[in-house]
Amino acid sequence: MAAIESVIIEVVPTTQVAEAFYTDVFNMGGRVQVRPSETPSAGFRGFTMSLVVSQPATVNGLMDNARDAGATVVKPAAKSLWGYGGVLQAPDGTIWTVASSSKKETGPANLQIDAMVLQLGVADVAASKQFYLDRGLTLAKSFGSRYVEFDTGSIKLTLNKRSALAKTAGLSPEGTGSHRLLISGDAGTFTDPDGFSWEAPL
Repeated sequence: MAAIESVIIEVVPTTQVAEAFYTDVFNMGGRVQVRPSETPSAGFRGFTMSLVVSQPATVNGLMDNARDAGATVVKPAAKSLWGYGGVLQAPDGTIWTVASSSKKETGPANLQIDAMVLQLGVADVAASKQFYLDRGLTLAKSFGSRYVEFDTGSIKLTLNKRSALAKTAGLSPEGTGSHRLLISGDAGTFTDPDGFSWEAPL
């Protein structure tokens, strides 16, 4: 199974604020790393990150902590057809969804993160699916040309139509420049059809 070890977010102009945010607020450990970048980027960067948690209280706690640490609330947490969740923009500009499949509290409140998901917005889901299958990724779920999920270890990977992913995040799909994202994993070193770059772990 080809696994994602970490995602590396490129930030402008310095890394200190982003490093503190991901360490202190989301407690990402080594799964999220940052590095400086001078590559321009404007609008939607073509991806979102998602934190999956057990219940609404955990969603609210993480979103409150993130907001207090400088994140912007893009969509306040609320119930939906699929559960309960909201959307944040981290201080470095990365879009994060915090969500639970449960609409009711299921136990004592905590800030435990159950799963992290990298959601890529792509032009052609079917073509990108085949691209990643050819590079050894293991398919977990597939819903035609709308959504694909791969089993990539502690950081799951999904493919979504770019416009649909932006809409879910409450953003315009328009964007130019760098994704400001590097995916580190054992699938190899390559750039996918939508310009997302992968490299082998150091």
